[in-house]
Amino acid sequence: MEQVVNAAISILFDGVAYGMLLFIISVGLSITMGLMGFANLAHGAFAMVGGYVLVSLITGFGVPFLIALVLASVFVAVISIPVERYLYRRLYEAEELDHVLLSIGLVFMATAAITFIYGPSTVSLTVPDYLNGQIDLGFGQFPAYRTFIIAVGTFLILGLWYGFEGTIIGAKIRASVDNRRMAQSVGIDVDRLFVISFALGSGLAALGGGLAIEIIGMEPAFALTYLVFFLIVVAVGGLGRIHGAFVAAILLGLIDTAGKYLWPDGGAFFIYAVTIAILLVRPFGLFGKA
Repeated sequence: MEQVVNAAISILFDGVAYGMLLFIISVGLSITMGLMGFANLAHGAFAMVGGYVLVSLITGFGVPFLIALVLASVFVAVISIPVERYLYRRLYEAEELDHVLLSIGLVFMATAAITFIYGPSTVSLTVPDYLNGQIDLGFGQFPAYRTFIIAVGTFLILGLWYGFEGTIIGAKIRASVDNRRMAQSVGIDVDRLFVISFALGSGLAALGGGLAIEIIGMEPAFALTYLVFFLIVVAVGGLGRIHGAFVAAILLGLIDTAGKYLWPDGGAFFIYAVTIAILLVRPFGLFGKA
């Protein structure tokens, strides 16, 4: 009985950690898709670039892990601004197919560039000693690195919740997500919000990409391999809904982790089955609006 309880706790903890990772990467995609109405399939590329920049900073320049994590996120956020301004903005009024072609083209370009610079193999990263091993949380011993990811995710959801619910700019973004034309008619600078949201989402994706290296690895195909998971979080949670992305990411993280523990040969069967079931009942996601 004790072994069953311990296994259940382990699955729960690993599932929450994986869900937090999905949330950190995907929440920016939810915001930008909800605000801009742009099918940005290149979101995973920003996460991938963040992961590789993190590796370069640590292995090439000896930058400490936490500082490198912040620098990689800021770097990707900054380079995303001209991408939004000179590429994405030109196609906001275009058809969805144009969105898909542009963003998927950027994914292939980023994949080719990463492969050329770093090679086709998976890169690894040695985390600091204080994030290795186990940590005692009072009710059991748990992996320190996964505990760190859960802590980072918790801090982000609280920070984003306050930013979007308790600040003026957050209120403007929420208003723009709900009704873009109405927001423009009352004087809200939606284009400025686009830049802020896109840079924030890209920076968070880079943060998640850096954190993901120790858990799921990082390779040139990362952006395509995990694209569907990021889209599932957005679809299940509802476009532009931060709390929806959080609930969906944790739910899918738990289901996927439990499914792989209980039925390793089944792959991602459970996560797709649950996604289909939810969208059949709630086509706009758990917290989305028609």
